[in-house]
Amino acid sequence: MSAHASAAGGPLLEIRGLHISSPSAPLVRGIDLAVHRGESVGIVGESGSGKSLTCRSALGIVPDPLRVSADRLAFDGQDLLTLSERRWRSVRGSRISAVFQDPASYLNPSLTVGRQLAEVLRIKLGRRRGAARREAVALLDGLGLRDPARVATRYPHELSGGMLQRVLIALAIAEEPDLLIADEPTTALDATVQAEVLDVIADLRRERGLALLFVSHDLAVVAQVCERVLVMRHGVVVEEGRTADVLAAPRHPYTRALLDAHDEYGLDRLRAHVPSAREVVHV
Repeated sequence: MSAHASAAGGPLLEIRGLHISSPSAPLVRGIDLAVHRGESVGIVGESGSGKSLTCRSALGIVPDPLRVSADRLAFDGQDLLTLSERRWRSVRGSRISAVFQDPASYLNPSLTVGRQLAEVLRIKLGRRRGAARREAVALLDGLGLRDPARVATRYPHELSGGMLQRVLIALAIAEEPDLLIADEPTTALDATVQAEVLDVIADLRRERGLALLFVSHDLAVVAQVCERVLVMRHGVVVEEGRTADVLAAPRHPYTRALLDAHDEYGLDRLRAHVPSAREVVHV
């Protein structure tokens, strides 16, 4: 469970009237989004819908020359729009963390994964070198990696995609954040490994009280880990609600098209994966 205290009453992450634009066109238009402590919220949509940019605004990593404006962009009551880069570093990683689609591109190929994880623990949390190494192995063990001590000695190119994604998750949770943003974390994985990584994320939510903002183009994946979903298209939210309600009675044609794409998967099976209220962790 995270040691950070939450501001009383309000959402952990609150976005109102978010706009992101390039010099030539609007990319995200008027997004409203709230994530409460312990809640899992999914954003689903096709490539270019603005879902990843929306999440990157909450991390302060929207690339230049894109412009970000919002009526409110706040985390635990703190206005993110006014943060300097130095103050962002006290939020990013420690309070809000993220995992992305291609873990290998976020890891140093010249260092073992155990050393990279231990360095985060040593530099960010002040662990002594030996303690950091032991804690790094323990984190890998907690994410279900077999023989974690051996995995810690491996370089990124020596590990499979599923193992790398677990290493990246270990890095993301090392500082015990309150919110984990998962941006297409299973897209490049085969179905079996994808299911294992989703189970890891679900277990972390239960064990640590993590809030989760999960981004995917695949409604079936979102349905497995999120109790609430926003459907985005062309930079706007076209539908939102409890995942079970959206699956049972989609209102927008685009949402219905996403569901039609899962006919072979089986809609009943898709609904069966929706987290129940009993699985929601509120702290």
